[in-house]
Order: sequence, then C-alpha cells, then structure tokens
Amino acid sequence: MSKFWRWIKNEATGERTLRLDGMITDDEFLSWIFDCKTATEFRDELNSGTGDISVWINSEGGDVFAAAKIYNMLKDYKGKVRIKIDSLAASAASVIAMAGDVVEISPVGMIMIHNPSTWAEGDSAEMKTAARMLDDVKESIINAYELKTHLPREQLAQMMDDETWIHAKKAVELGFADKIIGEEKSEEEKSSPRDISSRRQIMNCLSNALKASVKPEDKKKLVKVANLRRRLRLNGGKK
Repeated sequence: MSKFWRWIKNEATGERTLRLDGMITDDEFLSWIFDCKTATEFRDELNSGTGDISVWINSEGGDVFAAAKIYNMLKDYKGKVRIKIDSLAASAASVIAMAGDVVEISPVGMIMIHNPSTWAEGDSAEMKTAARMLDDVKESIINAYELKTHLPREQLAQMMDDETWIHAKKAVELGFADKIIGEEKSEEEKSSPRDISSRRQIMNCLSNALKASVKPEDKKKLVKVANLRRRLRLNGGKK
C-alpha cells in the first residue's frame, strides 16, 4: 500500500519532519472514515516520538474525512506543530494546513479553497440528502478556516464558492498563514496596528508635555544645543 505521508528524523537533533505529498488518500481510503488500519498507522507514527514537529505540505487535496482526521490528530499532538506549505495546499490539504500552531508558506506557494464535492446516485430524495451533506461538510471546513483566520464565515463561504487561489502574501494578509518562509518581520510589523497607534499617541503626548514644560527663555538654549550636536555629527565628531 502506498502512503501519502512519510517521516524524516534528524538523528543528530532528534527533530522530526512529516511530509504530506500528493493526494490525501490511498487505495484503502475508506479506512480513514471508519478509523481502521490506515488512520491508526498514521496516529501511531505521529505519537511514536515527542517534541516539536515540522509538517511540509505539497498536495492537491483529496478525501475530506481523511484530512479532518489528520487535522484533529495534529491539533491534539502535545508538541508544537509548524506547518510549512511547500508549493500547494489545495482543497482538503488546506484544511490540514490550518492545524499548525505556526503556518508558513513558501514565497511561491499557493493555497486553494473551494466547496466540497461528491458523487451520488438514486432518486430525488437521495440527491437532496447528498446536497444537505455537502452543505454540512462545507460548514465544518469553514470552522477550521475561521479558527485560523478569524475572517467572517460569510466571506469564507463566498471564497469557497468562488474557488479562491491565494498566493503567499495574500495568505499572510488574510490570516491563512503567519509568515512567508525566509521573510523576517520587522518589529513594527510584529505589533498590531492598535499597539503601534497607542505607542505613537504616547510619544506625541510626551513630546507635547516636554515642549510645554520648557520656559520661553530656555528654548533658545535648546535650539543652540541641537544645532551644535547636528554640526558635530556632520563633521564626524570634530569641532
């Protein structure tokens, strides 16, 4: 039986890396739904070690129930889970990506989200049942996206309707990813807009307060000192 996952262990550091490549399913994909051999094997391998893990994803998606099980296993894992989107996390694979404590994406990586689909046969009642099931599955997928991005459910539902492809910068902007691999955030970028605004307000208040406390006769002295310091810098410290 071929597997869509494989573990890599750094013997020197003990660090473990999980690679999810290709279709999230196999010849016995129904075993994921009923929690039989395949899902149990994955869980055993995941829990065979301890410590933080990195999960590289390069997948076009696959079975939504298999993805849901992997998502839950990664969320339940005791160590820190760092997701790294290699080139593509599409469809069901995008759900797995939302399980990371930290989600990183390659500068050339993509995330794709869309509505779930299935095949069905039978009379009109069975078709309606299949349609209701797809609606419920969609809501469960939105749960994972919403927990990660904090975007409104209506916006996420529309993005799925539109089959939305999300490049790296957009993924960070929307909250599907925390950072682009290899790109460091500045200290100001790490702070929220509210924090930055608060600091600016505090600095402005302090500046105004200092200006108000200076006596008129002292202002000329301060200007002279500032000009002297400026000249010293321009002259390399020489008078």
